[in-house]
Amino acid sequence: MASSSSSASSAISRLSNLRKHLDASNSLSDNKAVGLIKVSPEVSEALSNGKAVVALESTIISHGMPYPQNLETAKEVEAIVRNNGAVPATIAILDGIPCVGLSLEELERLAIIGAKAQKTARRDIAHIVATRGNGATTVSATMLIASMVGISVFVTGGIGGVHRHGEHTMDISSDLTELGRTPVAVISAGVKSILDIPKTLEYLETQGVCVAAYKTNEFPAFFTETSGCKVRCRVDSPEDCARLIDANVKLGLGTGILIAVPIPREHSASGSLIESAIQRAMTEARDKNISGNAETPFLLARVNELTGGASLSSNIALVKNNALVGAQIAVALSRLRENCNKGEVAAIQIPNYRPPCALSGSGKTCHVERGVFLFYYNSLSSSKWYLKLPLHELPLYFNFLETVGTVIACDL
Repeated sequence: MASSSSSASSAISRLSNLRKHLDASNSLSDNKAVGLIKVSPEVSEALSNGKAVVALESTIISHGMPYPQNLETAKEVEAIVRNNGAVPATIAILDGIPCVGLSLEELERLAIIGAKAQKTARRDIAHIVATRGNGATTVSATMLIASMVGISVFVTGGIGGVHRHGEHTMDISSDLTELGRTPVAVISAGVKSILDIPKTLEYLETQGVCVAAYKTNEFPAFFTETSGCKVRCRVDSPEDCARLIDANVKLGLGTGILIAVPIPREHSASGSLIESAIQRAMTEARDKNISGNAETPFLLARVNELTGGASLSSNIALVKNNALVGAQIAVALSRLRENCNKGEVAAIQIPNYRPPCALSGSGKTCHVERGVFLFYYNSLSSSKWYLKLPLHELPLYFNFLETVGTVIACDL
């Protein structure tokens, strides 16, 4: 049997199909969540066939810059991902539906809505879905939704972190806790420089998050290449990153990875210019009582004004560079998994499975053959119902395996 299905049906659709054969009382919450998500045909096909997919956040579209610049930047970033061999999956919530992969019309709609879309972190997802609202996903929400559908690589500009004076305000981004509990690799230019970088790195260490710097030993500072903070993990190629991500998943550590990519030198801003603008913007934010999730957009916009647009130009340049590197990493990861899956054979027995019709013989078996996960049973009429699934997607279905029975033998 070929290692990839000839059908372009999505992994999500196949999971929904499979759930029809399970007792509803045994369904896990994760499976129910997957059923709420809309995955674009392009992304579905890529995931089904083990191709490289890169998740992209949507807050930069809605809150990062005005229309139509935000739309043009979003299209350019997606084009960079495609031109480097991966499929872009911009994530947002539209009319209460979490969407993975936006059409051009959906991208334009989000760009026009702009800041009227709610800035959506993990805590906000249920509310936006329940009220059928529009949400632009931050790093934490994008990571979570990407993980639900099996996307391992996510590109953003910079993550949130511990705010300056955070030891007094306790203003700490949920991006950091998400990195501590969601196994997605985040490719960014580090932490937004309006934040406290040393404290952010300390917090990530507490969360057990591997922080790697790309082709450098120093953690970048978003608008500038250096922050003065050294890192323990250095990666020098997309292949290095792919092996790191793969090891993290296989070990079952349950944490994300932050891969920090320095902004290209020709686009980096003056460190002293940026720091002066940040200090002034922070003073203005305090004077205007701007705090919470409104603070970061205000500070970034004000810093851009104070630097005469230099910071926004740098921001766009670093996002594009991250998209380039992220796509290369996703392609390397896809190739690594494809090579690892070649020739593997595994047998998974599910003793407690109860299909809706009687079985002839044992008939309760899942196995992997030549990179394809098969689920099948024989009915009274001796017809065979089966699910074909590329082996790289198997982790997405572990919850299903836990639902229907114990894994007796699995040599992956």
